[in-house]
Amino acid sequence: MSIELWLAFVAASVILLVIPGPTILTVVSYSVAHGRRANIPLVAAVALGDSTALMLSIFGLGTLPAASALWFTVIKWVGGLYLLWLGIRLLRAGGSPVVVSSRTVPVSRWALFVNTYLVTALNPKGIMFFVAFLPQFVTPRADAARQLLILSVTFVTLAMINAACYSLFATTARRIMSSSRVQRRFNLSGGSLLTAAGLWALLAKR
Repeated sequence: MSIELWLAFVAASVILLVIPGPTILTVVSYSVAHGRRANIPLVAAVALGDSTALMLSIFGLGTLPAASALWFTVIKWVGGLYLLWLGIRLLRAGGSPVVVSSRTVPVSRWALFVNTYLVTALNPKGIMFFVAFLPQFVTPRADAARQLLILSVTFVTLAMINAACYSLFATTARRIMSSSRVQRRFNLSGGSLLTAAGLWALLAKR
Protein backbone atom coordinates (compact mmCIF):
# COMPACT_ATOMS: atom_id res chain seq x y z
CA MET A 1 0.00 0.00 0.00
CA SER A 2 1.39 3.37 -1.01
CA ILE A 3 1.60 6.19 1.50
CA GLU A 4 -0.59 8.31 -0.79
CA LEU A 5 -3.37 5.72 -0.72
CA TRP A 6 -3.10 5.37 3.05
CA LEU A 7 -3.26 9.14 3.55
CA ALA A 8 -6.34 9.27 1.33
CA PHE A 9 -7.95 6.61 3.53
CA VAL A 10 -7.04 8.61 6.65
CA ALA A 11 -8.57 11.78 5.21
CA ALA A 12 -11.78 10.00 4.18
CA SER A 13 -12.05 8.28 7.58
CA VAL A 14 -11.55 11.51 9.51
CA ILE A 15 -14.33 13.22 7.54
CA LEU A 16 -16.69 10.30 8.19
CA LEU A 17 -15.83 10.06 11.88
CA VAL A 18 -16.10 13.77 12.68
CA ILE A 19 -19.73 13.87 11.51
CA PRO A 20 -21.77 13.01 14.64
CA GLY A 21 -23.74 9.79 14.42
CA PRO A 22 -25.49 7.51 16.95
CA THR A 23 -22.18 6.46 18.53
CA ILE A 24 -20.95 10.02 19.08
CA LEU A 25 -24.35 11.12 20.40
CA THR A 26 -24.17 8.29 22.93
CA VAL A 27 -20.60 9.20 23.89
CA VAL A 28 -21.48 12.86 24.39
CA SER A 29 -24.65 12.16 26.40
CA TYR A 30 -22.87 9.74 28.75
CA SER A 31 -19.90 12.09 29.14
CA VAL A 32 -22.18 14.96 30.09
CA ALA A 33 -24.13 12.82 32.54
CA HIS A 34 -21.23 10.98 34.19
CA GLY A 35 -18.15 13.13 33.71
CA ARG A 36 -14.57 11.89 33.44
CA ARG A 37 -15.32 8.47 34.88
CA ALA A 38 -17.08 7.65 31.60
CA ASN A 39 -14.19 8.57 29.28
CA ILE A 40 -12.22 5.30 29.34
CA PRO A 41 -15.17 2.86 29.04
CA LEU A 42 -16.71 4.95 26.25
CA VAL A 43 -13.53 5.09 24.17
CA ALA A 44 -12.90 1.37 24.75
CA ALA A 45 -16.47 0.57 23.70
CA VAL A 46 -16.12 2.55 20.47
CA ALA A 47 -12.86 0.75 19.68
CA LEU A 48 -14.35 -2.69 20.29
CA GLY A 49 -17.60 -1.86 18.50
CA ASP A 50 -15.83 -0.64 15.36
CA SER A 51 -13.45 -3.61 15.55
CA THR A 52 -16.44 -5.96 15.68
CA ALA A 53 -18.05 -4.35 12.64
CA LEU A 54 -14.74 -4.43 10.78
CA MET A 55 -14.13 -8.08 11.62
CA LEU A 56 -17.63 -9.03 10.45
CA SER A 57 -17.00 -7.15 7.23
CA ILE A 58 -13.53 -8.61 6.61
CA PHE A 59 -14.69 -12.17 7.21
CA GLY A 60 -17.55 -11.74 4.81
CA LEU A 61 -20.45 -11.71 7.24
CA GLY A 62 -21.20 -8.18 6.19
CA THR A 63 -22.25 -9.46 2.77
CA LEU A 64 -25.09 -11.47 4.30
CA PRO A 65 -27.42 -8.49 4.81
CA ALA A 66 -26.77 -7.40 1.24
CA ALA A 67 -27.44 -10.88 -0.15
CA SER A 68 -30.27 -12.07 2.09
CA ALA A 69 -33.48 -10.21 2.85
CA LEU A 70 -33.94 -12.31 6.00
CA TRP A 71 -30.53 -11.47 7.46
CA PHE A 72 -30.89 -7.84 6.53
CA THR A 73 -34.25 -7.71 8.30
CA VAL A 74 -32.94 -9.43 11.44
CA ILE A 75 -29.87 -7.20 11.77
CA LYS A 76 -31.63 -3.95 10.95
CA TRP A 77 -34.42 -4.64 13.46
CA VAL A 78 -32.03 -5.49 16.28
CA GLY A 79 -29.90 -2.40 15.67
CA GLY A 80 -32.82 -0.14 14.81
CA LEU A 81 -34.86 -1.05 17.88
CA TYR A 82 -31.88 -0.49 20.15
CA LEU A 83 -31.24 2.98 18.70
CA LEU A 84 -34.94 3.72 18.96
CA TRP A 85 -34.97 2.68 22.63
CA LEU A 86 -32.00 4.93 23.43
CA GLY A 87 -33.60 7.82 21.55
CA ILE A 88 -36.88 7.49 23.44
CA ARG A 89 -34.97 7.42 26.73
CA LEU A 90 -33.27 10.71 25.87
CA LEU A 91 -36.55 12.25 24.73
CA ARG A 92 -38.20 11.26 28.00
CA ALA A 93 -35.27 12.70 29.93
CA GLY A 94 -35.56 15.89 27.90
CA GLY A 95 -39.08 16.44 29.09
CA SER A 96 -38.10 15.99 32.71
CA PRO A 97 -37.08 18.86 34.99
CA VAL A 98 -34.30 16.77 36.45
CA VAL A 99 -30.89 18.43 36.05
CA VAL A 100 -27.90 16.29 35.19
CA SER A 101 -25.16 17.04 37.69
CA SER A 102 -22.42 15.44 39.69
CA ARG A 103 -25.12 14.10 42.01
CA THR A 104 -26.72 12.04 39.24
CA VAL A 105 -27.34 8.44 40.25
CA PRO A 106 -24.18 6.64 39.20
CA VAL A 107 -24.19 4.05 36.44
CA SER A 108 -21.49 1.41 36.39
CA ARG A 109 -18.67 1.78 33.90
CA TRP A 110 -19.55 -1.67 32.64
CA ALA A 111 -23.09 -0.48 31.74
CA LEU A 112 -21.66 2.56 29.94
CA PHE A 113 -19.28 0.29 28.03
CA VAL A 114 -21.93 -2.26 27.03
CA ASN A 115 -24.49 0.32 25.88
CA THR A 116 -21.96 2.23 23.79
CA TYR A 117 -20.54 -0.99 22.33
CA LEU A 118 -24.00 -2.19 21.27
CA VAL A 119 -24.81 1.15 19.62
CA THR A 120 -21.55 0.96 17.65
CA ALA A 121 -21.60 -2.73 16.77
CA LEU A 122 -25.33 -3.23 16.10
CA ASN A 123 -25.45 -0.92 13.13
CA PRO A 124 -26.22 -2.88 9.93
CA LYS A 125 -25.38 0.12 7.78
CA GLY A 126 -21.98 0.31 9.48
CA ILE A 127 -21.13 -3.28 8.61
CA MET A 128 -22.23 -2.91 5.00
CA PHE A 129 -20.45 0.45 4.82
CA PHE A 130 -17.15 -1.21 5.72
CA VAL A 131 -17.80 -3.89 3.10
CA ALA A 132 -18.14 -1.18 0.45
CA PHE A 133 -15.60 1.30 1.87
CA LEU A 134 -12.49 -0.73 2.66
CA PRO A 135 -12.03 -2.39 -0.76
CA GLN A 136 -11.77 1.04 -2.38
CA PHE A 137 -8.35 1.45 -0.74
CA VAL A 138 -6.98 -2.05 -1.37
CA THR A 139 -4.45 -2.56 -4.15
CA PRO A 140 -5.46 -5.73 -6.07
CA ARG A 141 -1.92 -6.91 -6.81
CA ALA A 142 -0.72 -6.64 -3.20
CA ASP A 143 -1.42 -8.75 -0.10
CA ALA A 144 -5.10 -7.99 0.59
CA ALA A 145 -5.07 -9.40 4.13
CA ARG A 146 -2.17 -7.19 5.21
CA GLN A 147 -3.76 -4.13 3.63
CA LEU A 148 -7.10 -4.77 5.33
CA LEU A 149 -5.31 -5.17 8.65
CA ILE A 150 -3.53 -1.83 8.20
CA LEU A 151 -6.76 -0.09 7.19
CA SER A 152 -8.67 -1.63 10.10
CA VAL A 153 -6.08 -0.66 12.70
CA THR A 154 -5.93 2.84 11.23
CA PHE A 155 -9.70 3.30 11.31
CA VAL A 156 -10.11 1.98 14.86
CA THR A 157 -7.28 4.22 16.07
CA LEU A 158 -8.88 7.27 14.45
CA ALA A 159 -12.27 6.28 15.88
CA MET A 160 -10.76 6.09 19.37
CA ILE A 161 -9.14 9.51 19.01
CA ASN A 162 -12.40 10.97 17.69
CA ALA A 163 -14.45 9.48 20.54
CA ALA A 164 -11.88 10.66 23.10
CA CYS A 165 -12.00 14.22 21.75
CA TYR A 166 -15.81 14.32 21.83
CA SER A 167 -15.86 12.78 25.30
CA LEU A 168 -13.29 15.24 26.69
CA PHE A 169 -15.11 18.16 25.11
CA ALA A 170 -18.44 17.06 26.59
CA THR A 171 -16.82 16.54 29.98
CA THR A 172 -15.25 20.01 29.86
CA ALA A 173 -18.56 21.59 28.86
CA ARG A 174 -20.42 19.64 31.51
CA ARG A 175 -21.02 22.65 33.75
CA ILE A 176 -22.59 24.58 30.89
CA MET A 177 -24.68 21.62 29.80
CA SER A 178 -25.77 20.80 33.34
CA SER A 179 -28.32 23.63 33.32
CA SER A 180 -31.88 22.42 32.94
CA ARG A 181 -32.49 24.43 29.77
CA VAL A 182 -29.33 23.31 27.94
CA GLN A 183 -29.71 19.72 29.14
CA ARG A 184 -33.32 19.62 27.97
CA ARG A 185 -32.36 20.94 24.54
CA PHE A 186 -29.50 18.45 24.27
CA ASN A 187 -31.70 15.53 25.31
CA LEU A 188 -34.43 16.52 22.89
CA SER A 189 -32.07 17.05 19.96
CA GLY A 190 -29.97 13.96 20.71
CA GLY A 191 -33.04 11.85 21.36
CA SER A 192 -34.62 13.04 18.11
CA LEU A 193 -31.49 12.16 16.13
CA LEU A 194 -31.15 8.72 17.75
CA THR A 195 -34.85 8.04 17.20
CA ALA A 196 -34.54 9.13 13.57
CA ALA A 197 -31.49 6.90 13.14
CA GLY A 198 -33.41 3.97 14.61
CA LEU A 199 -36.41 4.56 12.36
CA TRP A 200 -34.12 4.95 9.36
CA ALA A 201 -32.47 1.61 10.16
CA LEU A 202 -35.86 -0.08 10.59
CA LEU A 203 -37.23 1.33 7.34
CA ALA A 204 -34.07 0.80 5.29
CA LYS A 205 -34.48 -1.23 2.15
CA ARG A 206 -31.97 -3.55 0.51
